[in-house]
Amino acid sequence: MDREVFQEQFGLLGKSEAMRQVIDKIMQVAKTDITVTLQGESGVGKDVTARAIHAMSDRSRNNLVIVNCGAIPEGIIESELFGHEKGAFTGAETSREGYFEKANGGTIFLDEIGDTPKNVQVKLLRVLENGEFFRVGSSKVQTTDVRVIAATNQNLWQMVQDGSFREDLYYRLDTVQIKLPPLRDRQEDIIPIFRKFVEEYSSRYDSVFKGFSDEARELLISYRWPGNIRELRNVAEQLVVLEKSQFIDQEKLQKYLKGRQRQGRTDNLPMVADDAYQERNRDSGSDFERKDRELVYRALVELRNDIADVKKMFANFLYSTFSNKNLKALPASVRDEMDKSEISGVNVDLGDHATLGMQSMPDQPDLDEDEESELVDFLQNNEIPSIEDAEKFLIQQALKRFDGNRRKASETLGVSERTLYRKLDQYGLE
Repeated sequence: MDREVFQEQFGLLGKSEAMRQVIDKIMQVAKTDITVTLQGESGVGKDVTARAIHAMSDRSRNNLVIVNCGAIPEGIIESELFGHEKGAFTGAETSREGYFEKANGGTIFLDEIGDTPKNVQVKLLRVLENGEFFRVGSSKVQTTDVRVIAATNQNLWQMVQDGSFREDLYYRLDTVQIKLPPLRDRQEDIIPIFRKFVEEYSSRYDSVFKGFSDEARELLISYRWPGNIRELRNVAEQLVVLEKSQFIDQEKLQKYLKGRQRQGRTDNLPMVADDAYQERNRDSGSDFERKDRELVYRALVELRNDIADVKKMFANFLYSTFSNKNLKALPASVRDEMDKSEISGVNVDLGDHATLGMQSMPDQPDLDEDEESELVDFLQNNEIPSIEDAEKFLIQQALKRFDGNRRKASETLGVSERTLYRKLDQYGLE
């Protein structure tokens, strides 16, 4: 099948070099039974890719079973995947097939595979190796013939090193890895994909799209699209429905670009323009210089917001670990910054800490005297610590409190595990 026909048929949009490489790889592996892992950010189209691989395979006449491993509670995921026998647990009134049985002869798509509990990972490895598994509550071996496609937006190899993902399962899944590029890395695809979505929704909602200004076009290209294709589709639909039959200028478009939300503000920070974008605008002279200055200004705004994030992280950590006595012993400059921080959406004044601040934070284990003394010494010696020093110290303390458990440390710091992994790599912390 021709690449363009394949893309049109299965909705894999884009003509950039990055997408051409992805499509070629998909078409190579689709006809085989080889295990495939799709790697990419949220919204890049991992589910669409999995459907395309199944539809192109010899298993296309049988079921494609889609499982979001991150959405199934840990206590029932084994039963969901492998089924259970009657009476296996409270409430199991009848026997039930699991997803692997339902997918027999077809394909099973394990989305967010990185969120699978370790006790289930070993059973996934067995079914991948020889197609064998046990229903919950049964000692009888069941067999299934499935092709496995997995997907994740996490760094599985980092999770292996962290001990949260089995190395043998990683190698079994990593037979073929397809990395789906984020939208910001293929700028030339943004306008054509946006036009396609707008045309689809205009037809669906009986609207007429009258086009958009050059400024709106530039904003579409320069915006970072953190939600990738999914966000682009949503913006196109909102514009068609809410700005019906209107010409779209920059001001109208700006309302639908969420950007990075911080304390009620929206910062629509663009990505740095690539060489192709600069070449297209090279003849615009002072206009391009103005845009260049605007990019620098926006980068400064982002830096300011990053500083605010570190201060908030710092305050979160102190409020969740320090007693009133030790909070009041902190340097004045640190307490002033804490007074300005927002904890769980509540403005917390240090004087009301005992009644308001602690109620707004989740329960955390108390620091012992040595830990509190160590932190007070750090703050007294670094009244205005650098961002790097503050972040590094906070991460070290959080990991120390939870014996290296990164999930609990990330919860305490108020950041995602993914962000924590990135910071550990940045500061060379193991």
